Amino acid sequence: MTAPCLTPDRPSLLPAPDWGALLPYAALAGSVLSVCLGTSFAKQLFPLIGAPATVAYRVGFSALVLMLVFRPWRLSLRRAEGLAVLRYGAAIGLMNFCFYMALRSIPLGLALAIEFLGPLSVSLIHARRPAHFAAVGLAVAGLSLLLPRPQGGPALDPVGVGFALAAAVFWGSYILFGKRTGQLPAGAAVALGMGTAACLVVPVGVATAGAAMFSLPLAAMGLVAAVLSSAVPYSLEMVALKRLPARHFGVLMSVEPAVGALAGALLLGEHLAGLQWLAVGLVVAASAVSVLAAGKAH
Repeated sequence: MTAPCLTPDRPSLLPAPDWGALLPYAALAGSVLSVCLGTSFAKQLFPLIGAPATVAYRVGFSALVLMLVFRPWRLSLRRAEGLAVLRYGAAIGLMNFCFYMALRSIPLGLALAIEFLGPLSVSLIHARRPAHFAAVGLAVAGLSLLLPRPQGGPALDPVGVGFALAAAVFWGSYILFGKRTGQLPAGAAVALGMGTAACLVVPVGVATAGAAMFSLPLAAMGLVAAVLSSAVPYSLEMVALKRLPARHFGVLMSVEPAVGALAGALLLGEHLAGLQWLAVGLVVAASAVSVLAAGKAH
């Protein structure tokens, strides 16, 4: 007996993959990897020019690159759209500034874990299905393991923790304000938001670092950090924000503290403990539950 042939009137029993549905998840994965690599690289600039000037490099160069690529000046914004962009850009600038100030005194993985309280709160506020709450619970359990245990290890710097908590507030604001720019093209919205952020943080960086910021070798390092940690991830996140509900976006971003902890271990010598490896599994599980719940909701 010969195997039957597939003909045009006998289609395959396997459905074709929906690549469009996978696009926002792929965009988030690329965003997380890029921002963690870029932030690890940027932290190496701290001894040379300080955290505020590093933020100025990151945001300033990102704004220039995005403006040249997307040319948002061609758009004619209504008043409501302009206000939405201003709020979005202010959230970007303040989130970056507070996060880099936190990195001066606490490790990358821990700073990301604390900062993640922002998107995690957004996920909880918008949660409706039991699976969403289960995903948030897994993420909380994983993030708690990234924090130092009370019985050992040095205490976290309270100023650094305060800056990380402030970054969490602005990260949550960034998600909500980013959704409100949905009527604009994604690239143009990111470019305008980053330009607004640059107006806030670049003057602070220049005031603190002075002429050192205009060193060509340092500026080249700042450009690399900007592309990896801002220009690429924010563009990818905007693609995801336009296609995912806020609760799914927040829970899926739970992988970022785990990836940050790995990047810190590999690139900055901030090595992972056994419990932190367990945390990686928990936050990945939270992401998987969120994806499955998203599929059942449609």
